[in-house]
Amino acid sequence: MIRYFLAAMAVLPVYVSAQQLATAEIQRWQAMAKRVTIIRDNWGVPHIYGKTDADAVFGLMYAQCEDNFKGIELNYLYQLGRQAEVDGEEVVYQDLQLQLIADTAEAIKEYKASAVPFKKLLEAFADGINFYLYKHPETKPMVFQRFQPWFALMFTDGSVSATVTGGINLGETEQFYSAGPEKSVTFLNYDHQPEDRETGSNGFALAPQKTTTGNAMLYINPHVPFYFRQEVHIVSDEGLNAYGAVTWGQFFIYQGFNAHTGWMHTSSNADVGDLYEEKIVKIGDRWFYEYEGKLKPVLSKKVFIGYVQNGQRVIKQITGYLTHHGPVLASRNGKWLSLRANNRSYDALLESWLITKANTFTEYKKAMSLLSNGTNNTVYADDQGNIALWYGNFMPRRDPKFDWTIPVDGSIMATEWKGLHSLDEIIHLYNPITGWIQNCNATPFAASGWASPEKSSYPAYMAPDGQNFRGVRALQLLSRPGKMSLDELIRSGYDHYLAAFDVLLPSLFNAYEQAPDSIKVQLEEPVSLLRQWDKKSAALSIPTTLAVEWATRMMDGLPRAASSEQATFQTERTNIMLKTTTHQQQWQFLLDVLSSLKNRFGTWKIPWGEINRYQRSSDGIFRDDQPSLPVGLTASAFGQLPSFVSRTHNTKKRYGYSGNSFIAAVEFGPKVKAKTVITGGQSFNPASAHFTDQAAMYIEGKFKDVLFYKEDVLKHAETTYHPGQ
Repeated sequence: MIRYFLAAMAVLPVYVSAQQLATAEIQRWQAMAKRVTIIRDNWGVPHIYGKTDADAVFGLMYAQCEDNFKGIELNYLYQLGRQAEVDGEEVVYQDLQLQLIADTAEAIKEYKASAVPFKKLLEAFADGINFYLYKHPETKPMVFQRFQPWFALMFTDGSVSATVTGGINLGETEQFYSAGPEKSVTFLNYDHQPEDRETGSNGFALAPQKTTTGNAMLYINPHVPFYFRQEVHIVSDEGLNAYGAVTWGQFFIYQGFNAHTGWMHTSSNADVGDLYEEKIVKIGDRWFYEYEGKLKPVLSKKVFIGYVQNGQRVIKQITGYLTHHGPVLASRNGKWLSLRANNRSYDALLESWLITKANTFTEYKKAMSLLSNGTNNTVYADDQGNIALWYGNFMPRRDPKFDWTIPVDGSIMATEWKGLHSLDEIIHLYNPITGWIQNCNATPFAASGWASPEKSSYPAYMAPDGQNFRGVRALQLLSRPGKMSLDELIRSGYDHYLAAFDVLLPSLFNAYEQAPDSIKVQLEEPVSLLRQWDKKSAALSIPTTLAVEWATRMMDGLPRAASSEQATFQTERTNIMLKTTTHQQQWQFLLDVLSSLKNRFGTWKIPWGEINRYQRSSDGIFRDDQPSLPVGLTASAFGQLPSFVSRTHNTKKRYGYSGNSFIAAVEFGPKVKAKTVITGGQSFNPASAHFTDQAAMYIEGKFKDVLFYKEDVLKHAETTYHPGQ
């Protein structure tokens, strides 16, 4: 379908006029809009009430468009592999990779064959967006003049990293397809060096015996690019009543709760996508690959990618290749690499929807038994006192004799997937005796202290990851004796302790002791400050500045990881780095920090909040001469549970751009009680009172009360309307 659509676009001007709409379609939208009421509360949060689930989805998509239509369109440009139509030729191979990984034809087929109730949701998804565009002609889409119901089936996972590539990076795909497969086969030997994950997410669950009220509690703390999701509440007369964060362009609550259950998804390192080394030969003008001693033809697929060049629309045709394992994405050591994964499916979207309506532990497990969520772990709590962890969900059954962290031999049947593991076969933890669960994108074998799952009970591919410093700190906090209130849970989630410096600073102090006297004189005062520091970041703290700037230089010396799985062993790799970094390098880094701070600010005695800032601008560009707020938080790479990732952006000061986003603490009593905060504010309009009304709260960890019950929503209603009004 994309091929014919893009080919047709070649003869059109760069921008096309809005679609011509049938009167019957407009009347249908208007009728649905009358069945939906949107109440925005005093924080700007939309509470959407519909007669049916489809009505609520229609209203949700309309409300999303009101807040950030651009974010919706950008997400679908990426998921459909059409970003080059906006960003130009430089992202052509990104589009190619996405189009090879996810097939629009399959999504269209699934939509047409979908069960009637779910088809209504898919259609309501598209209708809500299209009705918004109809009512707001001033909104000019970059590409999509009309959204289709099947679009939702191309984006079935709300994760910030929703596409699994098995370790292939974009540069490898570009090298393979730009150079041509013949050249790639003969010479390409790509040294794969994955980037370390700087951010992550935290999920905590407390059983009744660990809380002061005797009710289970859940802490939701995703770390993503700022403003990546919207805080919403969707309700219908068909039993839907879910509150939480929705990723722009999706119609399900990705992380949140209903009146009885709550769920926090953290990005998973469980192995759910595998690369196969294909032994390729060319006979005549056709490619073949070896399988079980025979040759099978490589399938080809013409991909047409459109982009604008010098004001003209250009169509680039690329021949993509596939084996029975999946699309060929790269070549290493003379062998093509094909990917097998589950990046999108009907069941994945259905599962994402069904968990929002699950009112019991049994119902939640039934939804998860669709086994289609490909990138998430789940931390769970409910009003019956249950807490749980599932490490992953979609988990192929494989021969454990092979190392699945690296490409496996695609020429033999032994490396084929052998079905899926059931829900109770994957790594899980139900109601541990310790009374608490934590997951911070690290090993599940430390999820609940001594009550954690046993590593020896599971194949290595289920959890090939190691420990990080956030996981270390979470264990320290949650294993303490005593019980927590909801506010104490929030304070723990906003704990400023930087666990990495328990390891890093003793090494620096040892290096200082071994330094020449001339160096000791220069470093005496800063080292003294670091010795006295409590290792808690703060806006007024000079040691925080010194420690973060020094450790950032140190972390550049982490040993390069051979795979994305190996990169997760943060604590282990840090210990290796400290053994290989000389004393001179360590104290020289501190001297470099002092010099850099003096050059930038005139003195090295700079409190962290002076250079670490929060700023929200209308155009997303950071400016030193515009108002900003001091921030005491740091990146989670240093073991801090909350995350505020900042850097200079052609500026003198550092500005945050990723980290804590939508954060929630939920207590499941006879009535659900919850508190939340989001980055900055709900609105994307700088003129709105809700553009930065939560900024100071976000920085300090001060949460607002959630208005979950309608009587409370009505007491704090700011605007009430039907879509289109």
